[in-house]
Amino acid sequence: MSENEERTATGDREADEGWQAREILIAVVIFFLIIALAIVGFFVYQAKKTPPLVEGDMAPEFTLPMLGDGDVSLSDYRGKVLLINIWATWCEPCRDEMPYIESQYENFKDQPFEVLAINQDRRGEEDVAPFAQDFGLTFPILLDRDKEVGKLYQVSKFPESFIVDKNGVIVAHVVGQLSTQDFQLIDHLLKAQ
Repeated sequence: MSENEERTATGDREADEGWQAREILIAVVIFFLIIALAIVGFFVYQAKKTPPLVEGDMAPEFTLPMLGDGDVSLSDYRGKVLLINIWATWCEPCRDEMPYIESQYENFKDQPFEVLAINQDRRGEEDVAPFAQDFGLTFPILLDRDKEVGKLYQVSKFPESFIVDKNGVIVAHVVGQLSTQDFQLIDHLLKAQ
């Protein structure tokens, strides 16, 4: 191999190595740009999120269809103590607590108290009507097929319940099944107002 051929081969190798180094550098820069965009996106998303509902907040207004009978709005029940129970027919703890909620509903039926059971099943009435009949439920069941109220109330697990006083203020948020203490709170709210 002549000296010129050797220089050309060496130059080609150096050029190839230079391109490889540039390609690696470009890949690293792109990688860090993607990471930076993801971080910025996360913080923008967090900034736009609604703060969680806490005791003392006004219960957010909603309107939903009621199982078998027109639309219902939260404001229709202003002046009553409310138990807003967000649930699904496939949720085992929800199924377990329904007879208890029904018995407490019957206990408080002559007082300014209402249960609004907001169902989150996608098939709506198709799943909920037989469920309500099987369990003998007599309180209002609202259908939230698109989970709009679930999102509004920032529900993350089933069941979740909100106890709301006569003025529309959330006084308790219960994640999981309701207990005797929760209905004692409802009783206290009914006697105090």
